[in-house]
Amino acid sequence: MFIARQPIFEKDLSTFGYELLFRAAENASGYDGTDADQSTITVLQGLLESGIGKISDYSHVFVNFTREMLLSDLIEVIPPEQMVIEVLEGTVIDNQLMRRVRHLKRIGYQIALDDFDADLMGYELIDDADIVKFDIRSTPLDSIRPQVAEAHLRKKKLLAEKVETLEEFDLAKEMGFHLFQGYFFSRPNIITRATYKRQYKPTYLRVLQELKTPEPSYQSLTEIIETDASLSYRLMKIISHRKKGPLSYSIKRALVEMGIKNFERWITILMLQDLSEDKPDELLRLSLVRSKFAEQLCEASHLSERKIDAAVMALFSTIDAILDDHMENALTAVPLSPEIKAALLNGDSLLAPIYHTVMCYEAGEWTCVEKWTRELKVDQTRLNHMYVRAVEWANEVYQ
Repeated sequence: MFIARQPIFEKDLSTFGYELLFRAAENASGYDGTDADQSTITVLQGLLESGIGKISDYSHVFVNFTREMLLSDLIEVIPPEQMVIEVLEGTVIDNQLMRRVRHLKRIGYQIALDDFDADLMGYELIDDADIVKFDIRSTPLDSIRPQVAEAHLRKKKLLAEKVETLEEFDLAKEMGFHLFQGYFFSRPNIITRATYKRQYKPTYLRVLQELKTPEPSYQSLTEIIETDASLSYRLMKIISHRKKGPLSYSIKRALVEMGIKNFERWITILMLQDLSEDKPDELLRLSLVRSKFAEQLCEASHLSERKIDAAVMALFSTIDAILDDHMENALTAVPLSPEIKAALLNGDSLLAPIYHTVMCYEAGEWTCVEKWTRELKVDQTRLNHMYVRAVEWANEVYQ
């Protein structure tokens, strides 16, 4: 079973919930009758076994249901306050289905119409729907203005799906959409150098430079960190959360206990946290999920000795969006290994299969996932566990 998630944002870019992207088995390629139903059943079982909060961070989850699944009683295994039911486009609507949808709505479920492209005024389920989703790739924003106006009159919540640029986000918001889904939030907003403000803090660059020397010195690292009271405090706080038993009372001892490789990842996380202060929370969460997922993939492959390098690579995968600059420019100032930079810039390095697997899994591109996991010789049945663990770890670190 493969399960990934894609965030859904409100107007202020806070996270409203996540749509689950899933597939039950290697041979199932999408929502095509039996395969789609089996995928949904498998996902519901997985959510029950692992706990829905682990994948959703206790937000709403949006799940696609076919007609057959809508008519089954399996939906009710997930509480209505935790799940939004998506009615797939092309679902045959009759009296039986309408009665079922109205029952689900009465017991508390929100109903979303997925990839809506019908006549809104004449659609049988429009009165029962809470959310109307428009795929703005197949139904561009300018072509659905009358539909949007009608949905507003009917007090429906509007969700723009596959929003890929900040310009599309701004236009959808201006038109009155309430929710937004897509990777626009992880794209850089390229602005002029005169107004460009986010920069790497010199302390972090000095630490990373020392870490890239042939023999990093704990003493040198300690001296650099101690010049920054905020960084010193935050590092000690990390150690206090990670360590059981007596706490360390010196930066140097804390570094020794953490180890050079682990310290490199933590210093990167702290740096990204500083840089992304005015960015959506989800951007840092995305970096953290990718990092832990990449580490686990690496550990399960023939590249196990490079797991921290893979984790750092994945952390930097959103640096262009954090700094609002092209990736090549964003990486210029920071001392990273050539392999990490090559993977991020052109996908061509020893770490590239890890990078591609992470990105394909996140996007729900399962054929691509299978290709790269075969190259890595990673057991595909472990991927869902790795991903859920990465989400859990990201939530723990973020808190």
